[in-house]
Amino acid sequence: MTAGSSSMESVRYWWGIIVAKTMGDEAKIFTLSQVSEHNQAHDCWIVINGKVYDVTKFLEDHPGGDEVLLSSTGKDATDDFEDVGHSESAREMMEQYCVGEIDPTTIPKKTKYTPPKQPRYNQDKTSEFIIKILQFLVPLAILGLAVGIRIYTKSA
Repeated sequence: MTAGSSSMESVRYWWGIIVAKTMGDEAKIFTLSQVSEHNQAHDCWIVINGKVYDVTKFLEDHPGGDEVLLSSTGKDATDDFEDVGHSESAREMMEQYCVGEIDPTTIPKKTKYTPPKQPRYNQDKTSEFIIKILQFLVPLAILGLAVGIRIYTKSA
Protein backbone atom coordinates (compact mmCIF):
# COMPACT_ATOMS: atom_id res chain seq x y z
CA MET A 1 0.00 0.00 0.00
CA THR A 2 1.41 3.35 -1.01
CA ALA A 3 0.52 6.73 0.43
CA GLY A 4 -1.31 7.81 -2.74
CA SER A 5 -3.52 4.70 -3.05
CA SER A 6 -7.19 5.17 -3.81
CA SER A 7 -9.85 4.14 -1.34
CA MET A 8 -10.98 1.35 -3.73
CA GLU A 9 -7.47 -0.11 -3.74
CA SER A 10 -7.42 0.16 0.03
CA VAL A 11 -10.69 -1.76 0.35
CA ARG A 12 -9.42 -4.50 -1.97
CA TYR A 13 -6.12 -4.71 -0.10
CA TRP A 14 -7.73 -5.06 3.33
CA TRP A 15 -10.42 -7.41 2.03
CA GLY A 16 -7.69 -9.69 0.68
CA ILE A 17 -5.99 -9.75 4.08
CA ILE A 18 -9.25 -10.52 5.89
CA VAL A 19 -10.12 -13.36 3.52
CA ALA A 20 -6.61 -14.80 3.70
CA LYS A 21 -6.74 -14.76 7.52
CA THR A 22 -10.15 -16.42 7.71
CA MET A 23 -9.78 -18.98 4.91
CA GLY A 24 -6.04 -19.60 4.98
CA ASP A 25 -3.45 -19.06 2.29
CA GLU A 26 -5.42 -20.99 -0.37
CA ALA A 27 -8.20 -18.35 -0.36
CA LYS A 28 -8.86 -16.81 -3.75
CA ILE A 29 -10.69 -13.59 -4.42
CA PHE A 30 -12.73 -13.26 -7.61
CA THR A 31 -14.43 -10.31 -9.20
CA LEU A 32 -18.03 -10.58 -10.32
CA SER A 33 -16.92 -10.36 -13.96
CA GLN A 34 -14.58 -13.34 -13.43
CA VAL A 35 -17.40 -15.36 -11.90
CA SER A 36 -19.80 -14.40 -14.70
CA GLU A 37 -17.47 -16.02 -17.25
CA HIS A 38 -18.32 -19.41 -15.71
CA ASN A 39 -21.94 -19.55 -16.90
CA GLN A 40 -22.24 -22.79 -18.86
CA ALA A 41 -23.41 -26.27 -17.90
CA HIS A 42 -19.83 -27.55 -18.18
CA ASP A 43 -18.46 -24.65 -16.07
CA CYS A 44 -20.94 -23.10 -13.62
CA TRP A 45 -20.04 -20.75 -10.75
CA ILE A 46 -22.43 -18.88 -8.48
CA VAL A 47 -22.07 -16.36 -5.64
CA ILE A 48 -23.91 -16.84 -2.35
CA ASN A 49 -23.28 -14.80 0.80
CA GLY A 50 -19.97 -13.47 -0.50
CA LYS A 51 -18.55 -16.88 -1.38
CA VAL A 52 -17.93 -18.27 -4.87
CA TYR A 53 -19.07 -21.84 -5.56
CA ASP A 54 -18.17 -24.07 -8.51
CA VAL A 55 -21.41 -26.08 -8.77
CA THR A 56 -20.63 -27.74 -12.11
CA LYS A 57 -20.51 -31.24 -10.58
CA PHE A 58 -23.70 -30.57 -8.59
CA LEU A 59 -25.90 -29.48 -11.51
CA GLU A 60 -27.38 -32.94 -12.15
CA ASP A 61 -27.88 -33.64 -8.43
CA HIS A 62 -29.59 -30.35 -7.57
CA PRO A 63 -33.18 -31.10 -6.45
CA GLY A 64 -34.53 -28.07 -8.32
CA GLY A 65 -32.78 -29.01 -11.55
CA ASP A 66 -29.78 -27.53 -13.32
CA GLU A 67 -31.75 -24.62 -14.80
CA VAL A 68 -32.19 -23.11 -11.35
CA LEU A 69 -28.43 -22.93 -10.86
CA LEU A 70 -27.68 -21.90 -14.44
CA SER A 71 -30.09 -18.97 -14.15
CA SER A 72 -28.16 -17.73 -11.09
CA THR A 73 -24.71 -17.57 -12.70
CA GLY A 74 -22.92 -14.28 -13.11
CA LYS A 75 -24.75 -12.50 -10.32
CA ASP A 76 -25.13 -12.51 -6.56
CA ALA A 77 -27.59 -15.36 -6.02
CA THR A 78 -27.89 -14.86 -2.25
CA ASP A 79 -31.50 -13.64 -2.40
CA ASP A 80 -32.52 -16.51 -4.69
CA PHE A 81 -30.84 -19.00 -2.35
CA GLU A 82 -32.39 -17.54 0.82
CA ASP A 83 -35.88 -17.26 -0.71
CA VAL A 84 -36.03 -21.03 -1.22
CA GLY A 85 -35.25 -21.74 2.43
CA HIS A 86 -32.50 -24.33 2.11
CA SER A 87 -31.92 -26.77 4.96
CA GLU A 88 -28.88 -26.76 7.22
CA SER A 89 -27.57 -29.91 5.52
CA ALA A 90 -27.77 -28.14 2.13
CA ARG A 91 -25.77 -25.26 3.57
CA GLU A 92 -23.14 -27.66 4.89
CA MET A 93 -23.00 -29.44 1.53
CA MET A 94 -22.22 -26.15 -0.20
CA GLU A 95 -18.85 -25.84 1.51
CA GLN A 96 -17.32 -28.61 -0.60
CA TYR A 97 -18.00 -26.54 -3.73
CA CYS A 98 -16.50 -23.29 -2.38
CA VAL A 99 -13.60 -22.05 -4.53
CA GLY A 100 -13.08 -18.62 -2.98
CA GLU A 101 -14.60 -15.29 -2.05
CA ILE A 102 -16.13 -12.52 -4.12
CA ASP A 103 -14.59 -9.06 -4.06
CA PRO A 104 -17.46 -7.08 -2.48
CA THR A 105 -16.50 -3.92 -4.34
CA THR A 106 -17.42 -5.61 -7.64
CA ILE A 107 -20.98 -6.45 -6.63
CA PRO A 108 -23.44 -3.70 -7.62
CA LYS A 109 -25.19 -1.98 -4.76
CA LYS A 110 -28.76 -3.08 -4.18
CA THR A 111 -31.24 -0.27 -4.42
CA LYS A 112 -34.45 -0.47 -2.52
CA TYR A 113 -37.53 0.04 -4.66
CA THR A 114 -39.47 3.13 -3.75
CA PRO A 115 -42.79 3.62 -5.51
CA PRO A 116 -43.39 6.97 -7.14
CA LYS A 117 -45.06 9.51 -4.93
CA GLN A 118 -48.76 9.83 -5.59
CA PRO A 119 -50.23 13.31 -5.62
CA ARG A 120 -52.52 13.95 -2.70
CA TYR A 121 -56.20 13.94 -3.53
CA ASN A 122 -57.62 17.39 -2.89
CA GLN A 123 -61.25 16.94 -2.05
CA ASP A 124 -63.55 19.61 -3.40
CA LYS A 125 -64.14 22.04 -0.51
CA THR A 126 -67.28 23.47 -2.16
CA SER A 127 -69.48 20.53 -1.13
CA GLU A 128 -68.35 20.80 2.49
CA PHE A 129 -69.15 24.51 2.48
CA ILE A 130 -72.65 23.95 1.03
CA ILE A 131 -73.41 21.28 3.63
CA LYS A 132 -72.41 23.59 6.47
CA ILE A 133 -74.59 26.40 5.12
CA LEU A 134 -77.55 24.05 4.72
CA GLN A 135 -77.07 22.78 8.28
CA PHE A 136 -77.48 26.38 9.41
CA LEU A 137 -80.17 27.59 6.98
CA VAL A 138 -82.62 24.65 7.08
CA PRO A 139 -83.28 24.87 10.84
CA LEU A 140 -83.42 28.65 10.53
CA ALA A 141 -86.00 28.36 7.70
CA ILE A 142 -88.08 25.89 9.77
CA LEU A 143 -87.96 28.23 12.76
CA GLY A 144 -88.94 31.21 10.56
CA LEU A 145 -91.84 29.21 9.06
CA ALA A 146 -93.03 28.20 12.53
CA VAL A 147 -92.90 31.81 13.73
CA GLY A 148 -94.69 32.99 10.59
CA ILE A 149 -97.49 30.41 11.01
CA ARG A 150 -97.89 31.35 14.66
CA ILE A 151 -98.16 35.05 13.86
CA TYR A 152 -100.60 34.35 10.98
CA THR A 153 -102.85 32.14 13.11
CA LYS A 154 -102.88 34.66 16.00
CA SER A 155 -103.97 37.53 13.80
CA ALA A 156 -106.72 35.55 12.14
